[in-house]
Amino acid sequence: MKAKVLIIEDECEIGELVTEYIEREGIGAVLVESGEEGLKRLEQEHFDLIVLDINLPGIDGFEFLSRVRKEHDLPVVIVSARNTDEDMVLGLGIGADDFVTKPFSPKVLIARVRANLRRFFDSKTGNMKLLRFGPYLLDLEGNILEREGIRISVPPKEFELLSFLIKNRGKAMTPETLYDRVWGRQYGDIATVAIHIQRLRRRIEEDPAKPRYIETIHGFGYRFNPDQMKEGQ
Repeated sequence: MKAKVLIIEDECEIGELVTEYIEREGIGAVLVESGEEGLKRLEQEHFDLIVLDINLPGIDGFEFLSRVRKEHDLPVVIVSARNTDEDMVLGLGIGADDFVTKPFSPKVLIARVRANLRRFFDSKTGNMKLLRFGPYLLDLEGNILEREGIRISVPPKEFELLSFLIKNRGKAMTPETLYDRVWGRQYGDIATVAIHIQRLRRRIEEDPAKPRYIETIHGFGYRFNPDQMKEGQ
């Protein structure tokens, strides 16, 4: 995967560790220590993903993210010791694509980076016709969902909702966003989103009460867990 990552981290040891692990994956990495410096590098160079700390000198990570989202659509993975639900909801609401709390496993962080890069590149190239997660195969062109070769009957709106979540895997979506993008606000009301999520979970989750695929981001909405996607997708 040819990519270039901007790392914004003011703790030198953590920044160097993240840089080392990313470069081991064959991914280019640039480390800066402040949001101001990060904004300057974005003006000067092309990046495919940002790894962003929240507690930064000068402008903090939330302010940096707000400014970036006005001009850039590249994925942003927040890495922060601030692990409250409020911080996570705020970060995802501003436009972060993922949230990893400190202390973290470098392998987990790299898995999140790679998953977000895959999703970003797939969205740019349109290489998202056959998607695999767990024992399932989703055929976007044929509107077919299979489990180990056996076709599963899925109503059109549920299929469209599942497809949208998977194509945006790893990115938290509010019920309002899902209602707007999947239903187009054409009928019903926003409560239909939760109803369809429940129905989808009953179809694909082994335990709908403890979902592996369609996760609830408390206080915000839902996301499809990118860790469940098969390699190459």
